[in-house]
Amino acid sequence: MPNRDTPRFVSRLTRETLALILAGGAGTRLKGLTKWRSKPSVPFGGKFRIIDFPLSNCLNSGIRRMGILTQYKSHSLIRHVQLGWSFLRGELGEFIELLPAQQRMGSHWYTGTADALYQNLDIIRLHNPEYVLVLAGDHIYQMDYGEMLAAHVENQADLTIGCFEVSVDEARSFGVMQVDKDWRVTRFDEKPENPSTVPGDDKRALASMGIYVFNRDFLFEQLIKDADDVNSGHDFGKNIIPEAIKNYRVQAFPFREENGEQAYWRDVGTVDAYWLANMELIGVTPELNMYNNDWPIWTYQEQLPPAKFVFDDDDRRGMAVDSMVSGGCIISGAMVHHSLLFSLVQVQSYSKVYDSVLLPNVVVERNCNIRKAVIDKGCVIPEGTVIGQDPVADAERFHVTEQGVVLVTPDMLGQERHSVR
Repeated sequence: MPNRDTPRFVSRLTRETLALILAGGAGTRLKGLTKWRSKPSVPFGGKFRIIDFPLSNCLNSGIRRMGILTQYKSHSLIRHVQLGWSFLRGELGEFIELLPAQQRMGSHWYTGTADALYQNLDIIRLHNPEYVLVLAGDHIYQMDYGEMLAAHVENQADLTIGCFEVSVDEARSFGVMQVDKDWRVTRFDEKPENPSTVPGDDKRALASMGIYVFNRDFLFEQLIKDADDVNSGHDFGKNIIPEAIKNYRVQAFPFREENGEQAYWRDVGTVDAYWLANMELIGVTPELNMYNNDWPIWTYQEQLPPAKFVFDDDDRRGMAVDSMVSGGCIISGAMVHHSLLFSLVQVQSYSKVYDSVLLPNVVVERNCNIRKAVIDKGCVIPEGTVIGQDPVADAERFHVTEQGVVLVTPDMLGQERHSVR
């Protein structure tokens, strides 16, 4: 059995791996945030896009052969990847390929996650990887895929699934698995109404992270078999994995820190979850450490001037407290408290912003009061606007979530979007 702890062994595995990122999801639960963009291209964390996290994980893990499978409203995603991820060196065998749905195997678009890979089988064969790492493009986390690849080889698995413990209520939105004492998967149910729980804890379930390691030939065999099945939905969670469990070795890989505790992982698939995950970053010691120089998050970032805070009068002081403020922002005689501001946000005099996420290029005009809101890119909040204090009034103009987060988009304000972002 190979020694998985040696860097040379792990680096060989990562060099022999092709990562395929499924980035075609519509993300309908994010409401207006995905009306003009796919979920993986939604901005996150002040200067990033969601897609940057799995891409950065690949790069930091030593995986430099990547494909991104796109479908739904992919222009902003494609543009972001072209601008921010063009530094890989093709002459060294490094690349990021964009793989849009292009009817390579028939007259239909991608009909499921498995079908998305099946339609690109010729491209996968061309790259001839030993292992294929399949990733969801819409989760926030930092993970060394080399460790999962090493465990996959050590266990002599055909398929390995990254897993994470969630509450039973959350589990209804995921693939849920049962495992034996050796972490071999014995059952897998996609989005079950009554999820199986973790032994000894009836409030927790073992959920799939949407991260899979396949042996190349096994993947090809399963994709072709599934494509020939007219009754299949051509989906990994609904079809490929439940069938594979019956006759092959399918292993679970728990995503944990070195101390055995669960690692940070967030599905930001709803407006509430998106708002909360951004708010968590403002904390003194957030679980997601974006300041770790050993595990940088790569992205495209415009060359912008520093954030600016102006006016220091008693009734008009530009300041931000317990907040994250990105480059190019101007806080002009306004108060920002416990909020996250993306690039090029302007908050004008006498306005107050509390517990809110303001995406790039937002302008908050004078005398506004904004609380517990997500303001989409390019919004201009008119002078004197009040958001987040009257749920009934907010619901007449904007989208208000179950947790009371107010989502505001340019469309809701009657403003045109000047570009698709």
